Amino acid sequence: QVQLVESGGGSVQAGGSLRLSCAASGVTFSGDCMGWFRQASGKERKGVATIYTGNGRTYYTDPTDSVRGRFTISLDNAKNTMYLQMNSLKPDDTAMYYCAAALARGPFCPALAPGEYRYWGQGTQVTVSS
Repeated sequence: QVQLVESGGGSVQAGGSLRLSCAASGVTFSGDCMGWFRQASGKERKGVATIYTGNGRTYYTDPTDSVRGRFTISLDNAKNTMYLQMNSLKPDDTAMYYCAAALARGPFCPALAPGEYRYWGQGTQVTVSS
């Protein structure tokens, strides 16, 4: 049974940093697409970044391209955990952040729509104040 549990959210001031974690159970981290998504209040869920567990290749899928250079997605295979390091946070980054898994759907992870990720965590809130 696949279970994803996010942690690490919180409230920070603009310019601050947070590291989100997604502890995955029931996932072998081989040939899967793992991703971070976010949903601001009243808006639809959108991609932030995704990683192909087969080779660790990363993609930044934010449609506004605002996270590139500030956010870093990574995996720790030994801990079965995915991370999202978020630096230089802005008020526009305020959202509920979700991790998701699409098992055996790699390697073209950026091509997957949110609806193609079968497993989701419960979300962790990130609030950035100006």
